[in-house]
Amino acid sequence: MMINKRMICLSLLAVFGLAGCGGNEFADLQRFMDETRAKPAGKIEPLPRFEPYEAFTYSAASLRSPFQPPIRIDLTQRQRGSQDIKPDENRVKQFLEGFNIESFEMVGTLSNNNGMQALIQGAGSVHRVQVGDYLGRNYGRITAIQESRVDVVEIVPDGEGGWLERPRTLSLPERG
Repeated sequence: MMINKRMICLSLLAVFGLAGCGGNEFADLQRFMDETRAKPAGKIEPLPRFEPYEAFTYSAASLRSPFQPPIRIDLTQRQRGSQDIKPDENRVKQFLEGFNIESFEMVGTLSNNNGMQALIQGAGSVHRVQVGDYLGRNYGRITAIQESRVDVVEIVPDGEGGWLERPRTLSLPERG
C-alpha cells in the first residue's frame, strides 16, 4: 500500500508540474511565424549553367623549347654521314631515352669508389647517371662526366641514309 501512495504522489506531482508548462509562453513565436508566412514568398534564382571543361592537349612537347637557342648548321661545311656509324637497334632502351635531351638539366655530381656520377633533372625527378648510360631520343650516350658538365654523343641521321655523331653537353648552371 505504501508503494501505491508513493506512485499516486509522484503522479500528482508530475501532473501539476506539467500543468505549469501549459501557459502561453510561445505567443510571440507564434505571432512571428504567422507574420513570416503572410509575407510574399521570395524567388530563388536558378543555378548558372557552366560550360563543360575541355582538356587542352599540349602537342609541342617534342619540339625544341622556344627558350633554347636554335642550333646553327653551316651548310657550306656539311658533314656526310657514315655507314659505319649507326645506333644499336637490338639494345634494350633505357628510361631516359624516352625524353628529349633539351628537357634535361644537370644539377650536381656524386663521386665514390666506382667513379663519378651525374645528377640529371628531367622526366619528373632527379636521376643518377654514369658514363655509358643513354639519354635523349637520338641515341645519346654519356661519354664523360666532369664536376660541371656531362658530355654526350648523339647518333643522328644525316638525311641521306647515313648517320652522324653529334656531341652535346649538359652543363651545371651557374648559381649567382
